[in-house]
Amino acid sequence: MRRRKYEEFEEDNGTMLRYARHVNGGGFVESHAHVDPTAYVGEHAYVDRGAVVSEGAHIASGAWIDRDAVVHAGANVGTTAHVAAGAVVGREARIGPRAKVGREAHVWDGARVDSDESVPEGAVVRTGSRGRHAA
Repeated sequence: MRRRKYEEFEEDNGTMLRYARHVNGGGFVESHAHVDPTAYVGEHAYVDRGAVVSEGAHIASGAWIDRDAVVHAGANVGTTAHVAAGAVVGREARIGPRAKVGREAHVWDGARVDSDESVPEGAVVRTGSRGRHAA
């Protein structure tokens, strides 16, 4: 079966979003997002406009990196996890499968969010903490 190279969507305000497959993993990256070539973006994953995914990061299949979110070097975002708009995932941090990191939340370097957990909007997950411990 042949895979499409591009996907296009029109937002409610008429803005067209164009997604191309990432060379490493085949996930979709919006044309105004930046994903390092060494990062992995799994099939069926989406990286939205303005988002940044740094070197060596791993975005699993079905994950969604929302608008203007940042995933730093070596971080791992699990299957079908969602990193909301403006959220930051630190270096070597781990976001478990089906976890949700809220809008403008910060997951510090090396911190972990367990599977199926939700980090509230604007919360901070510190290194050495698990789940949704906020500052």
